[in-house]
Amino acid sequence: MSLEKVVVVTGASSGIGAVLAEQVGQRGGRPVLAARRERELHQVALRCGTDVIEVVADVTRRADVQHILDVTVGRFGHVDVWVNNAGRGITRPVAELSDEDVDAMMAVNVKSALYGMQVVLPHFKQRGRGHIINVSSMLGRIPFASGRAAYSAAKHALNSLTANFRMDLRAQFPEIHVSLVLPGVVATDFGLHALHGGPDSRSLPMVQPAGEVADLILDVIEHPRAEAYTRPGLREQVAAYYAVEDRDAAETQRASR
Repeated sequence: MSLEKVVVVTGASSGIGAVLAEQVGQRGGRPVLAARRERELHQVALRCGTDVIEVVADVTRRADVQHILDVTVGRFGHVDVWVNNAGRGITRPVAELSDEDVDAMMAVNVKSALYGMQVVLPHFKQRGRGHIINVSSMLGRIPFASGRAAYSAAKHALNSLTANFRMDLRAQFPEIHVSLVLPGVVATDFGLHALHGGPDSRSLPMVQPAGEVADLILDVIEHPRAEAYTRPGLREQVAAYYAVEDRDAAETQRASR
């Protein structure tokens, strides 16, 4: 497909964000790459074609997120799609979580997306259209891993904010789309960069290539919808999890596996 859109991607220096930015550029779009790591960001930008912007920014700071919008509008005149993709994991069970752990998970996984939603919204309202895509996780639906508890909690919060934001806009601004994308385990360096360390995500079972997730996000851009799971069967897993009446038994069975 040809993608003649201006697409802002946060967390674009590696993983899903990097692959998505590259694919946007390859398909005729104009990607705007935002991340903290300048060197890595520049290397990705070199693979995105010539009509690309790279913005060094810390999306846990509202002013930096506003800067991304200002630079984009200054160069391209507008934004079509804003993808809140930045995120970070953690490896620490609930009993050991510190205040700093929880604050970090909420800042990078929730507040960064909230800033993106709030910053770009006036621009989209003025244009009467736009698309916000928040990248969540299956851990935002099902608590598969206790070590990721604070990350899971943050993604649950992101899911709720996304749904409420979408409902708030639907009646008055039906052409402003708000989507949630829910991947499972993705073959990136996410695990290695988790707070307090962790296993390499690429070594885990049932891992999904980042390119497949990027393809799904591109499909959501072309065919806007409220939610999208990145693999067949994930939605059914969620439905089955919440359909269980005996939660103790289900959790015991999951722990034994």
